[in-house]
Amino acid sequence: MSKIRWGVISTAKIGTEKVLPAMQQAEFCEIVAIASRNIESAQAAAKQLGIAKAYGSYEELLADPNIDAIYNPLPNHLHVSWSIKALEAGKHVLCEKPIGLSSAEGQELVEAGKRHPKLKLMEAFMYRHHPQWQRARQIVREGGIGRLCTIQTVFSYFNNDGSNIRNMADIGGGGLMDIGCYPISLSRFIFAAEPTRTFGITECDPQFKTDRLTSAILDFGTGTSTFTCSTQMVPHQRVNIFGETGRVEIEVPFNAPLDRRCKIWHQRGTAIEEITFDVCNQYGIQGDLFSQAILNDTPVPTPIEDAVSNMKVIEAIFRSAQSGSWSDV
Repeated sequence: MSKIRWGVISTAKIGTEKVLPAMQQAEFCEIVAIASRNIESAQAAAKQLGIAKAYGSYEELLADPNIDAIYNPLPNHLHVSWSIKALEAGKHVLCEKPIGLSSAEGQELVEAGKRHPKLKLMEAFMYRHHPQWQRARQIVREGGIGRLCTIQTVFSYFNNDGSNIRNMADIGGGGLMDIGCYPISLSRFIFAAEPTRTFGITECDPQFKTDRLTSAILDFGTGTSTFTCSTQMVPHQRVNIFGETGRVEIEVPFNAPLDRRCKIWHQRGTAIEEITFDVCNQYGIQGDLFSQAILNDTPVPTPIEDAVSNMKVIEAIFRSAQSGSWSDV
């Protein structure tokens, strides 16, 4: 078998507009089916993307013996339950971030994965697989900025649509869950460690009851990471990684463009080198890496336990914001 046959549960925009078109262009992925809660939506998405099969329920898709792996872009509160059902149906699972509504819920998925050791399971943090992030981590690991001191991140967009799932508190909406998870993930990725404590401040939308502005400090013991994320602020994203003798700045750290080359800057002392990367699709790279792990029976790039560790930091930030003091992770 040279390609993994993928089924998709949900016609969510992240899937139909970004992830699936990229995976269709990837080397080791074949999208063979898509499902929705109603057959019309599934058929429309299948026609739009040229997918052979459309199902009117997720259960029907999971029962298809000609599907090897499932991509799960459902709303946050459905990530764990349907990922577990997919594992129980004998499918490998790539699940969108954040892994669930809590670290405890994420741990349920970890335990389900252990019950199915032959199946691959991973959280879909696509940014990590982009060459710009692989290079940034390499520079830090090889001493290109000296001792790692601190990371600063901003990630924001403006969305005040009450019908959007990102603004629904009861199903895992809000800035910290949707995009704050990225600064947390990248900080743990670059430090190659877990923060010991955190301090957070949140501003909640009076109508939606979701956090629309969150700022936090993560204490890694050997250094810090600070970030601000917002769902109601001018759209922007940027990462700066500071060391004693150098710095790495990533221009578009998360939504890497498909129409121009990505670039990062590596500063050593006063000299600044601009490093550019050929246009690539991080969603396609992610799909291929996961598919190759299945084909070669090798570990996935990011173990599912990492998703639980990320959720623990999110929870600690919320606790800190409520208490007004530092919270242990």
